[in-house]
Amino acid sequence: MITTYEQALNWIHHRFKFGMKLGLERMEWMLTQLGNPHHNIRTVHVAGTNGKGSTVSYLRNILQQAGYRVGTFTSPYIETFNERISVNGVPISNDEMIELVNEVKSVVDAVEETEYGAPTEFEVITLMSFLYFGKKNEMDYVIYEVGLGGRFDSTNVIQPILTIITNIGFDHMNILGNTVEQITSEKAGIVKQGIPLITAVEQEGAKAVIQHVVEEHRAPLYQLGRDLHIERYETLTDGERFTLQTPFQSLSTLELSMFGYHQVKNASLATTAALYLKSLGAHIEDENIYKGLRQTKWNGRFEQVRTNPLTIIDGAHNPEGIESLLSTLRLHYEDRNIHIIFSCLKDKESKEMIASLESIAASITFTSFEFERAATGQALYEVSNHERKQYVENWQEAIEIVTEQLRDEKDVLIITGSLYFISQIRGSFL
Repeated sequence: MITTYEQALNWIHHRFKFGMKLGLERMEWMLTQLGNPHHNIRTVHVAGTNGKGSTVSYLRNILQQAGYRVGTFTSPYIETFNERISVNGVPISNDEMIELVNEVKSVVDAVEETEYGAPTEFEVITLMSFLYFGKKNEMDYVIYEVGLGGRFDSTNVIQPILTIITNIGFDHMNILGNTVEQITSEKAGIVKQGIPLITAVEQEGAKAVIQHVVEEHRAPLYQLGRDLHIERYETLTDGERFTLQTPFQSLSTLELSMFGYHQVKNASLATTAALYLKSLGAHIEDENIYKGLRQTKWNGRFEQVRTNPLTIIDGAHNPEGIESLLSTLRLHYEDRNIHIIFSCLKDKESKEMIASLESIAASITFTSFEFERAATGQALYEVSNHERKQYVENWQEAIEIVTEQLRDEKDVLIITGSLYFISQIRGSFL
């Protein structure tokens, strides 16, 4: 019997040693032992390379504004581990976490003795979320974010009422494939027979794969740029404004508190999802959408954490995320001096990301953080060709040193890279 929160977390994290095992058979076996709680949940399934978390948050806030109880399953976490399983944006309690661990532990132990082998950490967390939302705390809607890929992700045992694929980029290529078409095929694995898909994929190869999959599954498709249209886009001092045309309804002067054109795309997907749910009978007013979008914030995504010097943290952890960050900086801070602190994981496309950051950086500092897969600051430094570069392995010292160097009122400090990195540093500013 696990009696403390620390014991519960240690037991979950101990699963990390089993690595990553894509596939659904083990998850289905465990769920059967628990009485298939996932069958009791009304879900929306969200996949994509970037933007999943923001899209989930926009949709959650819209539904909350409409008075619904909304569960979310997301990863990774930024502040507390519990936030991966949340209700109306509030992480489950430590006591609930202990209770869930004790209830799934016997099933996890049992499956280890079968041909399916030991479950991974992500599978265990997913299992806990199904138990929580399917048996312990009934929601009006639960939004599930895919962990990796889609087809063999442990969340893909659900039968959703709607699927969303945000975008396609080159991430986790060692697992998902080396081409846009291969990666799209994996992510499109969440598409179900007759269930609509809303997407913002842009590459022609990705669109072709999506079209083939939805036709095969007879699933209605709502595609940004074809069925959904962003119009009258403009930047605001505190966010973005745009008009959205959809087959369901048109909404003008939608405003976001989050920055970047990529957030306009994410918000467009969430808004279309809400309008689709409305077409199914959900009581969602226009005002719920306007307020939900405006009130949405997503920790660690272009988040201002200090005003002097202006300091922004952003979990841009792959080339597409970096490009979105640079686009946002050019839209809102074109006349400022951009100073960057960067850290990422060893298995990421660091050379490409660093080259992109160098195109806008007045200076760039490389650092590291406490994580098994974290790259060293020196290794990243050696990849860089920037004239004003340095490395400081300790991230606290790196922030202190760079902050001391910033004297011009036009200086802006951007701290970016791995979400695990952002998770560790964010607390130092709050």
